[in-house]
Amino acid sequence: MSVTFAPELGEAVRAAAEQAGLSLSDWMAKAAEAKIQADWEARILKEAEQERRHQGLREFLDEYQAEYGAFTEEEMARAQRERELAEQQAREAEEQA
Repeated sequence: MSVTFAPELGEAVRAAAEQAGLSLSDWMAKAAEAKIQADWEARILKEAEQERRHQGLREFLDEYQAEYGAFTEEEMARAQRERELAEQQAREAEEQA
């Protein structure tokens, strides 16, 4: 495997490896492992936050319906359409980013 860096970054990587007492290859392997672990942990935290928000929304909707009555089929259909539109807009925004 061959890796190319901007000169300044290459110098910083070599210096960091030397300071850690590691070969450049070992330092890069540890850096890659750390990045993969950090990305995995970030994904887990994001999923947990989404679940917490969904749970909060479910509780709110349950309380709302307990007080004001169940949602009608028309309200559910409208909510479904709005959700689908929001998901489509989010996908389009990701594609443009």
